[in-house]
Amino acid sequence: MTRWNQLTGEVQSGLLLLTATALALILANSAGVGLYQELLSIPVQVRVGALDIDKSLLLWINDGLMAMFFLMVGLEIKREVVHGHLSSLRKLALPGFAAIGGMLVPALIYASLNWHDPVLLQGWAIPSATDIAFALGVLAMLGSRVPPALKAFVLALAVMDDLGAVIIIALFYTSQLSVLSLSVAAAATSVLVLLNVLGVRRIAIYMVVGVVLWISVLKSGVHATLAGVVIALAMPVRHDADGHSPAESLEHALHPWVAFFIVPVFAFANAGVSLQGVGAEVFSNSVFQGIFLGLVLGKQLGIFAFSWLCIRLGWATLPENTSYRQLYGAAVLCGIGFTMSLFISSLAFQHSGSSVELVDRLAVLMASILSACWGYAVLSRRS
Repeated sequence: MTRWNQLTGEVQSGLLLLTATALALILANSAGVGLYQELLSIPVQVRVGALDIDKSLLLWINDGLMAMFFLMVGLEIKREVVHGHLSSLRKLALPGFAAIGGMLVPALIYASLNWHDPVLLQGWAIPSATDIAFALGVLAMLGSRVPPALKAFVLALAVMDDLGAVIIIALFYTSQLSVLSLSVAAAATSVLVLLNVLGVRRIAIYMVVGVVLWISVLKSGVHATLAGVVIALAMPVRHDADGHSPAESLEHALHPWVAFFIVPVFAFANAGVSLQGVGAEVFSNSVFQGIFLGLVLGKQLGIFAFSWLCIRLGWATLPENTSYRQLYGAAVLCGIGFTMSLFISSLAFQHSGSSVELVDRLAVLMASILSACWGYAVLSRRS
């Protein structure tokens, strides 16, 4: 894919994501709200013998389609670690420090505002996430005004941010565990590793075992999307005589589906926030304040401060042809939490009631829009 086609694709996927979000908001705040809710509540059942998976369409999107999204994220992480922007300690230092700051400071801001309520405190990880699709889409729209090295920095930072989100989901957002299902998941993981060690390169074989892994993780109590990451990490990255690898081939095949279908569908299903009855009091809500300030201020402060410290200590240098102002603009842009923040929010408050879910999604939407506009304004000025 040429650089022009890649940038065009990122802009188009970003616009499609915005369109899906706008459509969800319109339906949720119009006479079509009933149809919107009924659509997402449609029961979808798959049954084979004793195996029975019966969920609403919304949960199939969040547990099934998002597993494919995390498969894509896992493939990106593995590619960057093996031979990309994270392949050495020197390359890892700046985005690594930035990612730590970008997760730590927003979480601390949220926790400081919600420490008094254990239920509300469960949302501490919501403002720690960055939406790769949106952030790269905004950078693509800026074109040559953003140096390529800064785009690489944001990509590496977002990848590490997603890795952190995966770890957080695995450690903090799991329900009661099923020993039997976890045992099946462990066996499926072992088979995937064995296939890699034996040099098996047929993607279809990995995907068949991956389906077994996804079902067992789904039934185990651990969130099913983590199966996608495990499958990605097991995919071979070694190139053949023609320069192809199964991991890269699968990543290229998945990319258009993730960018133009899975992420927009997820946005449509989860961004439908009804504003009925919402007044000025929402801005004094501690959950709203924690998420909004965490994304808008916490992200930029954490990323920029930790990056500056890393550079001052001599552990890394500024990305090539990049100024501190541009680095700050990139930090602001990482306050776009959208997809990942909404996803973590759905896990954190799934048993907390509709009032909390309304406030958290509204905060994510408003913070992401402000961060996108603010970051674009900073980076649109040429050095």
